Amino acid sequence: MSLESFAGLVKRLVRVLNRSGLDYMLTGALAASYYGRPRTTLDADIIIATEEKDLTEIARWLAKAGLKVNKERLQAAWRSGYRIATLEDEKSPHTVDVIFTNQRLERSVGRVAGLRTYYETPESLILSKLRMLKVTTQAERAMTDRGDIKSILENTSINMRSLRKRAKTQKTARLLDDLLASCVNSHSKSALQRKPGS
Repeated sequence: MSLESFAGLVKRLVRVLNRSGLDYMLTGALAASYYGRPRTTLDADIIIATEEKDLTEIARWLAKAGLKVNKERLQAAWRSGYRIATLEDEKSPHTVDVIFTNQRLERSVGRVAGLRTYYETPESLILSKLRMLKVTTQAERAMTDRGDIKSILENTSINMRSLRKRAKTQKTARLLDDLLASCVNSHSKSALQRKPGS
């Protein structure tokens, strides 16, 4: 039996999530590639807004998507404080990181593999990557996050006023300013000055 491709996993996952009615969004490398430049990845990252009482239903939908999951594993992830469960796929060599939150999702509509889906907004994605940069000690991970942020800044219209304000609140404004300074081509400067709706 041949294993399914990463694109096949993403398509299957999005189809099931769209049918489920769950409040979800794609994040990580999938979202960074959507807003910036495509890059390779071995796993899919999704965020699901939920409460602990709904984990049984979530486990059922994730199993329908072909992931190896059980309710106890999701409960352990929920109670860990990190709220991240890494699940293996039954049909491919890839994994899915499921991140749980009880906060409202900052998401936008997009497409992946020909399907309508939801992505974490570019501003929210940049902020989460800035927070990771602030605490990471792995040089390779930091380089990837910096590259993702720069790519998003260079290729997507961002509400810079809002982004700067939120980065200041989260104490990542200096990191943001350093990355902005390195975006020197004229395309990135014009993209950074535009705001959605302007």
